[in-house]
Amino acid sequence: MVDLTGASWRKSTRSAGNGGECVEVADNLPGIVAVRDSKDPHGPALTFSPTAWASFVRSTRNSR
Repeated sequence: MVDLTGASWRKSTRSAGNGGECVEVADNLPGIVAVRDSKDPHGPALTFSPTAWASFVRSTRNSR
């Protein structure tokens, strides 16, 4: 299990401002990018390598 104690979470720029379906990302930890549901900040988080996360972001941008 990855220690996310020092994670600095930010809300996705694509999240609605109404408190609904929001994703938060922490990309300040060495070697990982963490993603969580903002409605459940103490719940589980997914972790990715920076390379995998960059690939995901790039592919979602390209599919718009």
